[in-house]
Amino acid sequence: MTPFFSLLLGVLITLVLIAMKSRFIGFRTQRPADLAGRGPRFDLRTHLSGPILCEGVIYGPTGRVASRFVAEMEGVWDGNVGILKERFHYDSGRKQDREWRLYLSNDGSIKAEAADVVGPGAGRAEGAGVQLRYRIKLDEEAGGHVLNVTDWMYLMENGTIMNRSQFTKFGITVAELVATMRRIPA
Repeated sequence: MTPFFSLLLGVLITLVLIAMKSRFIGFRTQRPADLAGRGPRFDLRTHLSGPILCEGVIYGPTGRVASRFVAEMEGVWDGNVGILKERFHYDSGRKQDREWRLYLSNDGSIKAEAADVVGPGAGRAEGAGVQLRYRIKLDEEAGGHVLNVTDWMYLMENGTIMNRSQFTKFGITVAELVATMRRIPA
């Protein structure tokens, strides 16, 4: 076998392994059904209602901390339609506002919209977890890239929500967010 064909075969095998990993192994392969019947039931109308304190860390593509933030959130629901307002305060001093519009179906499916989300996001609540997938357009100061997001929220026994999100471009993870969300008592 010539060195060129050996290299070509190596590249092909690597691409197949990467495709298999992203399809069958890892964070993005989780499914809402994996959490069915496990832990407390995550009801967005209850657990994302009222004032919420969110604290988190964003990791860059190398796994190092890129940013930290604290956010105040406020969820208001009218039946199966909710508005979740977010105000982020980053360690750099930058502030960012986002307003989600969430539409719940009786079967647990979710439609999510926000000004910086390209097209509607889609997801599902099942058991103690909520999964959302959407495409987000970064601010121009962050490059203006459109990233694919897989967002999971897990309801803990004490009511705290653990959030983990992965941001990808061309199938490569470019950032990850880990945060907690806790309702603020009245």
